[in-house]
Amino acid sequence: MSPSPVERSPGSAAGCAVRTGDGGKDAGPSASRHWGRDLLRHGASLAFLAILLGFAASAEHFLSVGNISNVFAQSAILGILAFGLTIVIIGGGSNVLSGGLDLSLAANLGLSAAVYATLNNAGFAAQASVGLTLACGLAIGALNGLAVVLLRLPPLLATLASMNLIAGLELVLTENTVLPTDSALLELLSFGHWLGLPALAWVLFGSALLLALLVQYSPYGLRLYAVGEYPEAATAAGLPVPLYVFSSYLLSGLCGSLAAFCSSAWFSGSTTGSGEMLLSVVAIAFLGVVFSRRLRPSIGGTLLATLLVGFLVNGFQLLNISSFWVNGVQGLLILLVVAVSGLLHPGER
Repeated sequence: MSPSPVERSPGSAAGCAVRTGDGGKDAGPSASRHWGRDLLRHGASLAFLAILLGFAASAEHFLSVGNISNVFAQSAILGILAFGLTIVIIGGGSNVLSGGLDLSLAANLGLSAAVYATLNNAGFAAQASVGLTLACGLAIGALNGLAVVLLRLPPLLATLASMNLIAGLELVLTENTVLPTDSALLELLSFGHWLGLPALAWVLFGSALLLALLVQYSPYGLRLYAVGEYPEAATAAGLPVPLYVFSSYLLSGLCGSLAAFCSSAWFSGSTTGSGEMLLSVVAIAFLGVVFSRRLRPSIGGTLLATLLVGFLVNGFQLLNISSFWVNGVQGLLILLVVAVSGLLHPGER
């Protein structure tokens, strides 16, 4: 009796479709996705290098020490906000619709900066002003965390609602005006230098280092990754998944208030229109994925994406190119990264 189709030997046509000469390993979609990941990761690095070389050749003083230091300082605000968003994505998963997301970060910065300026102008002690500003950011993070964990609202809708609430509170507090302020802390952040780098650059790199140690090299961080990528397995292992998700929003809120100090130093007080930063923050957080080894969100990848966007904006400024093109490029980057991520991780869409 001739063998049935399911009994064909590995040397038959059906067997060749699923086996290779390297011991029978699957060389189908898995191998293609692996090749795609390598291409995307190395392609992002090459694109970063090409952008730097292109601006260096066309924009005078682009690679000067002073200009590079200025880019590092300018990138502190967006970078710290993007770190917060990255942590939320790690804890909630990278699915854009149902995973971790915090759209309130830019509004958090605006309200926290307004709170600090108001308290500082009212004569509060430096420690009280700083402490209450940080508490404001933590309260916003707690609000988002409770909405996602307790009320089980989709993070997209929960943080969109809180974004509008926070923006409204900022308008009430500031009456939609700029609140200038000055303090020893802001003066240090504005004019301080150490080893040739401005203070804001050290805040950016220091924050990245501390958050990387916490999120990527500590038991807490490893469990946070597990909660975001494999929530069912994390629950079965006994991890308090809701608590870890809630903690990610607390850290995000803290990043929002920390960025508020950088913004207050850069603009000499609170400013209106902080919500315009949201597109850049989202672009950086998602773009950071392609700079990580496993195409997963990471603090190191977000830092590289921050510098890429910072140099991109700076190069456009030096070449007198309209900032509207920067927004277009950032939107295109979001579409590209999300689309490619969906192709490489089809089961997560």
